[in-house]
Amino acid sequence: MRARFILAAGAAALLAAGAGAWSAAPGSAAARVHQRRPLRVLSSSIVQNAQRLTWRVEMATPFSPGALAKDGRTLCLLRERVGNGSVAGSLCVYGPKPGEKTARLLYSRITGSGPAPGRRIAATIGRSSARELTATFLPGDIGTTYVPIRWQVISTLKGAACVPRPGQTRCFDLFPATPALFRVHVPRVVGCVPSGPSFVSNGSRSRHVVALTFDDGPWPDTPQFLDVLESEHVVATFFQIGEQVGTYGPPVDKRMLADGDVIGDHTWNHADVSGDGSFAAGEISSAAAAIRNLTGFNTCLFRAPGGAVSSALISEARSMGFITIQWDVDPRDWSRPGTGAIYSTVVGNAQNGSIILQHDGGGDRSETLAALPHEIDTLKREGFGFVTVPDLLGLRLIYR
Repeated sequence: MRARFILAAGAAALLAAGAGAWSAAPGSAAARVHQRRPLRVLSSSIVQNAQRLTWRVEMATPFSPGALAKDGRTLCLLRERVGNGSVAGSLCVYGPKPGEKTARLLYSRITGSGPAPGRRIAATIGRSSARELTATFLPGDIGTTYVPIRWQVISTLKGAACVPRPGQTRCFDLFPATPALFRVHVPRVVGCVPSGPSFVSNGSRSRHVVALTFDDGPWPDTPQFLDVLESEHVVATFFQIGEQVGTYGPPVDKRMLADGDVIGDHTWNHADVSGDGSFAAGEISSAAAAIRNLTGFNTCLFRAPGGAVSSALISEARSMGFITIQWDVDPRDWSRPGTGAIYSTVVGNAQNGSIILQHDGGGDRSETLAALPHEIDTLKREGFGFVTVPDLLGLRLIYR
């Protein structure tokens, strides 16, 4: 009961801020001139598919997102704080901007002072009928993570002609009548799907992003690399040696995947596999099996030790379900040229779509570790984003 009261109070604050004055009382002269009611919500649901949430809403009558504001209406998904029942944010439907065809979703954070300005989110919006709308987005787009969500849909109407529904004193419709709880689970990545070229050394030059990659792990120093990436909120791709996975992987590999990092295959024992054949296939498959057995992740990325490749090796790897990943920025950090030299080479050569090679294993990597946060800070100041290799190449990840 208390949670419902707090939610209703928060909804009232939202409506007062976003929809103007409340309607005249039913039966007044103004209301009798042209009586209207809020659009009734017939059904609504939230489902999860891998990393994304899909909100579906169906109204009792046809509606146009573009006409909502013109008619003095709003249609919003309210997200409630599970702890105390207060409204944390609203995700509202708006019509397309001039020159666009698709409806928009704007998210507003709600505090005791009222709603913050709306922020457009990158949602995929669809309509199967004039009464229905679906929107797919990430939990972060509505200010939350993979935790339970308490929610309710609110349909409002402002203006003197509005007639509240029976039993209500204000012009809004809520669905469901009491807030619903949706239990979001943390998605677990279990594989990636190869597509596109079989051999790549960089991604698209049109995206202002780079992919940090690290070879020769896992290693005792690998957790420190993860500490830096986590503190900087940056993801990376780790190409691992199979025979080291069982020794050093258990403390870190699942942590990598939980952080959004990706793991690639770097052969079983860092052998030269450029000659192709059964030896190369065995090195690659053994490393992949070690990664899969520890983490449940089936990688589709392969990197040859030393970058030693041949057309035969690239074809063999692809037949096994792997894309061979090279690089276009190499600070030769394995030779320990100094922290400053590593930093300068990385930031001086990074460009749109770069795949940056460094090492977290195979020896003393303290210079690389010391350079890493400075590289990230400089590249961030230059406007670069950081993505995994699958993201850089547009590969599909498989989640469970």
